[in-house]
Amino acid sequence: MSSEEASFSAETETVYIAPLARLTASIFAVWGVLIALKALYDLFWGTPEANLYSAHPWQFISLPQWIRYAGFELSYGIACVFLAMGIRAYSKFLPETRVRPKKATAINLFK
Repeated sequence: MSSEEASFSAETETVYIAPLARLTASIFAVWGVLIALKALYDLFWGTPEANLYSAHPWQFISLPQWIRYAGFELSYGIACVFLAMGIRAYSKFLPETRVRPKKATAINLFK
């Protein structure tokens, strides 16, 4: 170990890069699956909440409007899942960790 590495290792921090990308992909995947499942429920079994408060069903929101909304919701959920898959694939090219010099902050919360 050289003297430069020794002085560098005294004040360094390890930054996790690939695990952060995988965490992001996991969050997008879970969110996308939840939204897609809710959209499928809305498409086949659900009705708008406005139907509970109207004199007769589909008074405020028409069925085509509801199907258009549920279709958008489904496409949004699927897009989130595909984004998660893309981030997961991209994370394979990232390094696991990176060591960098520790940055001094001007704020000290624990004085």
